[in-house]
Amino acid sequence: MSHPAHAMPDRPVHVSGPPAPGGGPRVLDRREGPYGEVVLRERGEHFEIIANGCFLMDTSDGRSERLLVDAALAELAEPGEPGEPGEPGGAKGPHGVAHRVLIGGLGVGFSLVRAVEESRWGQITVVEREAAVIDWHRAGPLSAVSGAALADPRTEIVAADLVAYVREGAGPRRFDALCLDIDNGPEWTVTEDNGGLYSPAGLAACRKRLTPGGVLAVWSAQPSSAFEQALRNAGFTGVRTEEIPVVRGVPDVVHLARKGA
Repeated sequence: MSHPAHAMPDRPVHVSGPPAPGGGPRVLDRREGPYGEVVLRERGEHFEIIANGCFLMDTSDGRSERLLVDAALAELAEPGEPGEPGEPGGAKGPHGVAHRVLIGGLGVGFSLVRAVEESRWGQITVVEREAAVIDWHRAGPLSAVSGAALADPRTEIVAADLVAYVREGAGPRRFDALCLDIDNGPEWTVTEDNGGLYSPAGLAACRKRLTPGGVLAVWSAQPSSAFEQALRNAGFTGVRTEEIPVVRGVPDVVHLARKGA
């Protein structure tokens, strides 16, 4: 397994039994939910999340998750609109504007923590479908990573399936940035249903949820020229891919695209 938190293994990593005599991972919690099995493991000083036998992420690095949020904010070159009347606000950035960001997937919490560190994010909505993951952050081992970020008044945790939320559940709400990290990439989804997020209809729904000039940022364990073209076909502009070098194998990437003003 490479150091970056989402580095793609050579093959899916399956949950093991008791730790090996040499010091293998230790299972802290294992749950069956509507989307299959999720497992929290401890390996040395770090935690790992496994979904349906497939390694998702761990706490060994976090560069990928931080870049996902940083790159989206950097793309928002022009000040966005403040929050809608009645919506929660937060600290203002240098332009007096509080950007609204939707983070798809709580994961190990690095993206949320990074967003909270930046005052220009005035509203931070995290959509996570696995109740177990939310529990691990609120009252479990991962609270050591995200406890302060969860307590930030700008943070909102929504327990929902991201695909459904983007298409239907968000109502009239729109965001200045969508930072999506629920799979190992558009071409390696955790569950089959997630594929709908990267389909023409799913990308159209993402575009609809963005404010004019808003940014879509999608994490992936490998580059995808096909996904870049899908973004262009969906009407996004400024499509580009930013790489995060890894110890071995292909780099992690963040796909970036903008909604026209």
